[in-house]
Amino acid sequence: MVEFHSLWNLPTAKKIAKALEPYSPTWFEDPIRMNSPQVLAEYARSTDVWVCASETLGSRYPYKEMLDRDAMHVVMVDLCWTGGLTEGRKIAAMAETYHRPFAPHDCIGPVGFAAAIHASFSQPNTLIQESVRAFYTGWYKELVTEVPVIEDGYVYPMEGPGLGTELLPAVFERSDLTVRRSAV
Repeated sequence: MVEFHSLWNLPTAKKIAKALEPYSPTWFEDPIRMNSPQVLAEYARSTDVWVCASETLGSRYPYKEMLDRDAMHVVMVDLCWTGGLTEGRKIAAMAETYHRPFAPHDCIGPVGFAAAIHASFSQPNTLIQESVRAFYTGWYKELVTEVPVIEDGYVYPMEGPGLGTELLPAVFERSDLTVRRSAV
């Protein structure tokens, strides 16, 4: 899997893809900025490697545009960007109607990771759950009561009520904490 981080323009991303194709990567993730379904579709047609997109999209609507144009082969969702479990599951279900696998993203934090694991287990088209070992064995433990159990490349369902984890009380005492509450 090759993460492009949406850093490349179309000609450059195509050139990188051609150079990497002999290595048979599973996918090219976010090869270009995710602001043009038409251009992403052109990119997808230019390579035999799956296009995975996109941890940066904010709701189901841009996913639909990209799926309608055959611009993505794997639907990656970051639940914190898309608005939570409800919107994430809608995106996963929509991906299934297009016969596309679902791959939740992890890099936002431990609560989002726990939610993504729940989404992964609830969707029949889940291909893989992204995880960052340095995070779930490191700083995630400084923020929550429980982190997911991952052994031999497999994640196990979270136990307990809700997401199966809570923020540690010490989180609310941090000097770098910013709290924002809506008036609703």
